[in-house]
Amino acid sequence: MAVTEAALLDALKTVTDPNTGRDFVTTRQLKNLRVEDGDVSFDVVLGYPAKSQLQALRRALINAARTVPGVDNVSANLSVEITAHAVQRGVQLLPKVKNIVAVASGKGGVGKSTTTVNLALALAAEGARVGILDADIYGPSQPMMMGIEGRPESADGQTMEPLENYGVQVMSIGFLVDADNPMIWRGPMATQALEQLLRQTNWTDLDYLIVDMPPGTGDIQLTLSQKVPLTGAVIVTTPQDIALLDARKGLKMFEKVGVPILGVVENMAVHVCSNCGHAEHIFGAEGGKKMAAEYNVDYLGALPLSMGIREQADSGRPTVVNDPDGEIAGIYKAVARQVAIKIAAKAKDFSSKFPTITISKNS
Repeated sequence: MAVTEAALLDALKTVTDPNTGRDFVTTRQLKNLRVEDGDVSFDVVLGYPAKSQLQALRRALINAARTVPGVDNVSANLSVEITAHAVQRGVQLLPKVKNIVAVASGKGGVGKSTTTVNLALALAAEGARVGILDADIYGPSQPMMMGIEGRPESADGQTMEPLENYGVQVMSIGFLVDADNPMIWRGPMATQALEQLLRQTNWTDLDYLIVDMPPGTGDIQLTLSQKVPLTGAVIVTTPQDIALLDARKGLKMFEKVGVPILGVVENMAVHVCSNCGHAEHIFGAEGGKKMAAEYNVDYLGALPLSMGIREQADSGRPTVVNDPDGEIAGIYKAVARQVAIKIAAKAKDFSSKFPTITISKNS
């Protein structure tokens, strides 16, 4: 019995992406379908990192193809192709950096840096090339959280090599000054330093650069959100009303400068007593979820108020690398996957396809 392409496509449509709920045929992720007698081959290309899921997806697609009468052998090649996506108008992409994600909060102390480092590590664990820019000039914490010491090297005296640990490239002002030396800089000076850290670092072919933004919505944050080519922003808050007041301001700031909000992460959502197991909403219940609904943005997930998260970050081994198969690491990985999927669904950047036009006067 001859195998038809139509029958195969119908069978393959029954397999849906567990992350998006959509099949690979309708979304045109299925490519190069070939049918020769009873031999079938095809490719599936995902737009987000999913190393831990590729094997199960491949099995499901092969099994679906084998349900078609006449199919003997099935060859399925699954791969990931992360591309650059659109940013604010008038802002050029960075060389060797495809997508930049700002992790921001309206106020300090809500776990923004801890969220940043675990999201970056989760994306790297799924096979992406990831970097972290510690943009908190006055309180850099990524060197400690990433367990990195030392100074960046510079071969030409103009650019710096990022430091690296756990497969993630990192740049921070904390590498350039003593840990106990306060940065007594006014806004313009701090902003200029950040732009230098961003643009004079030799990032190596990054799929995602995660920016740990300074807390607040002042001059530094506004300048960064206007000058840095941002694919999107993640807002971190606690359920507390005071934190939500400031988180709303951060969200509105990005909206005003044309940066899409990828979603809201609710930190310290609940505390579970390590002795008796009693759950208590110390900072209130579901404030972040309500805020996300109010502004019609995605609610990415909730993290507990946990001593383990704090201890692991302080020791330079954040949760995703310290306990990669644990429940909390699973939450971070789910949040990171949603962020990557949201980015993959955005319009692609085509600026690199167009020639640069220069006008010169004849002498």
